[in-house]
Amino acid sequence: MTYTCRTRPASRAIAVSLCAWLFGLTPGPAFGQLPVIAPQIVKSYPHDVNAFTEGLFFHDGIFYESTGLEGQSNIRAVDPASGRVLRSVSLPAGLFGEGIVAWKDQLISVTWRTGIGFRWSLDGFRPLGAFHYAGEGWGLTEDGHNIILSDGTPVLRFLDPDSLKVVRSLKVTAEGQSIERLNELEFVKGEILANIWMTNRIARIDSKTGVVKAWIDVSNLAARAATTNPDAVPNGIAYDQAQDRLFLTGKNWPYLFEVRIPGLTGRR
Repeated sequence: MTYTCRTRPASRAIAVSLCAWLFGLTPGPAFGQLPVIAPQIVKSYPHDVNAFTEGLFFHDGIFYESTGLEGQSNIRAVDPASGRVLRSVSLPAGLFGEGIVAWKDQLISVTWRTGIGFRWSLDGFRPLGAFHYAGEGWGLTEDGHNIILSDGTPVLRFLDPDSLKVVRSLKVTAEGQSIERLNELEFVKGEILANIWMTNRIARIDSKTGVVKAWIDVSNLAARAATTNPDAVPNGIAYDQAQDRLFLTGKNWPYLFEVRIPGLTGRR
């Protein structure tokens, strides 16, 4: 089924309780029999507490981040060491920014419920055009061949990078059960990492089969972030392929963490 409980931030605290009652979803559900891995913190970096993080990636030594909320959504390039915003562009009024991804010399972004996406120049965020897609836009990543889009359902869509049309889809399951609320994405060594919205877990998804191989439990990072805002959930995954480094953060978190995932990253 399609998950439909995502609400505007002002009502999300109530929505979480309602959705938990309706669907059995809670911020800390049982992990089943799959391996559960806690990230090892390597280093912490400053992160803008006003950034309602929806998308994140690392490119040429810079973090690229998109933020949500209508009237506040923007895309920004951020210096890792200081957290300083180097440049940014605001989305048109009324749009709720979501996932972003780099493809060649472009940045591609999507919005939540409006079905509108944008192409920008990666170097200066110059607008290069818009495109449309069915359903909602949540997270974006790429596997070297296609753009991968999440929309809050268990189905990931693979898009042709030139036309941005769907070329195939992949249903995500864990122990035979469909996994809803796939949010921010990152492609790492043949796996798709996906934040599960309103939980402290990240799914490690086999990009060929859609089967969840293991869970990453980021409760230790959420505790370090120490926020009481119910909307400040984990969201934001970036991978530095050159140095095999993984970075994780959350909405309105004061930190962005470099982490090591045993068995996946940081084997240098």
